[in-house]
Amino acid sequence: MKMNIKELHEQFCEEARVIRNLSPATIRWYKFSIGNFLKHSGVEYLEEVSTEALRRYLYYGRIERHWTADTFINYYKGLKSFFKWCVSREYMESNPITPIEKPRLERKLPKRISKQEALKVLEYSFNMKTTYRFERYRNRAVFALMIYAGLRAKEVLCLKFSEVDLANDIISINGGKGGKDRVVPICRALRNILKEYLTDRKRLGRECPNFFTSIRGDIPFTYSGLKVVVRRVRVVTGVYFSSHRLRHTFATLMLEGGCDIYALSKMLGHSDIKTTTIYLSASVSHLQEQVLKHPLN
Repeated sequence: MKMNIKELHEQFCEEARVIRNLSPATIRWYKFSIGNFLKHSGVEYLEEVSTEALRRYLYYGRIERHWTADTFINYYKGLKSFFKWCVSREYMESNPITPIEKPRLERKLPKRISKQEALKVLEYSFNMKTTYRFERYRNRAVFALMIYAGLRAKEVLCLKFSEVDLANDIISINGGKGGKDRVVPICRALRNILKEYLTDRKRLGRECPNFFTSIRGDIPFTYSGLKVVVRRVRVVTGVYFSSHRLRHTFATLMLEGGCDIYALSKMLGHSDIKTTTIYLSASVSHLQEQVLKHPLN
């Protein structure tokens, strides 16, 4: 009896969610990657999967669809995880994707904005014209968490009211990327901005468990709402940035201010400190300070 790939993949995703506790975003990517492969290759049953079929699909994406090396590897990993699971269940003798060589990743520096541009984003997010006063305090606090604490957009939007402790100047990130928990300190500038936001939130009588709420009701602030705010601030400031670019900005500014790489790694929630070291190359002023230590200088 032939084994239907879609049915097997549903089992794989369910186990990944329940047993391995992977995030909904990862599960969605698993489903998208296998669905794209099935659509392109015309394969329906596991017995029809071959290394050559997988190679044709991946090469098609790289050549015809102009996938970057990152995109190629993301598809590769999504498919590899599923076929590895199939091998562990003895549905396959070996993983058919393993013989396929992956492209070398391009080591690009993380894009950031300058200190002056970061201050401009904070200033304009508060001073630009809005329908409600609360919106100004909230928008500035959202960007401040990314610039002063390095939070990811998802972490900002999922942040609970109870996880912000202004008495002890700490933010608890529960279930961040990879399901990791961490604690991020709150600096004085961020504390003042968050206090002003909380004062206005209290004025409106908001009781939503999420730290950030919508302007039109006591409901959580959404990702689509954040995209609208980012777009508006980009227009009025003339500064091109994304939510994640503000996180990169936090990392490079911290290094330029003298923060050690280990502490920064913990604040960013990186599993491997090697991930954090790329910011050393992105911080020009940090490198300039280090070259002054040359003994012949």
